[in-house]
Amino acid sequence: MTTQNMLAPTRPRSRRRSRALAVAAAVVLPSLIWMVTVLAFGHRLIVTDGSGSRSQEIGLPPVILLSLVVSLLGWGLLALLERFTRRAGVIWAVVAVLALGVSFLPLTGPGTAWASRVALGLMHVTVAAVLLTVFLRTSTTARGRTQES
Repeated sequence: MTTQNMLAPTRPRSRRRSRALAVAAAVVLPSLIWMVTVLAFGHRLIVTDGSGSRSQEIGLPPVILLSLVVSLLGWGLLALLERFTRRAGVIWAVVAVLALGVSFLPLTGPGTAWASRVALGLMHVTVAAVLLTVFLRTSTTARGRTQES
């Protein structure tokens, strides 16, 4: 494939399809990590708050729901930025990396087991990796100005 073809703007329909597949992957992959951790290894994912007094078990439905919501919010923010700025991809990437950093804060509770921290952290990184890779690849910053997100 030539460089010229790789830099050509993607069609809106193709971009939407790529982003929808990224959202699906960002939901499926952490769900698989949860299944391996809980079902295969038998470890319950429990997060303890900062004081160590309250703990919450993380089940599969919250993993699916939060992955979906975060992915759709990310897509929406990128689409909005693409309408109003030429640096949409860069701005979105900075916001996404900051959000990833903030998402690790609940994992720092003193009573949270290391296995839970690793599994949940891996889920967070997986979602971020999928969305950052695909959303940036399809952003108007990377592909040139296009009409529709």
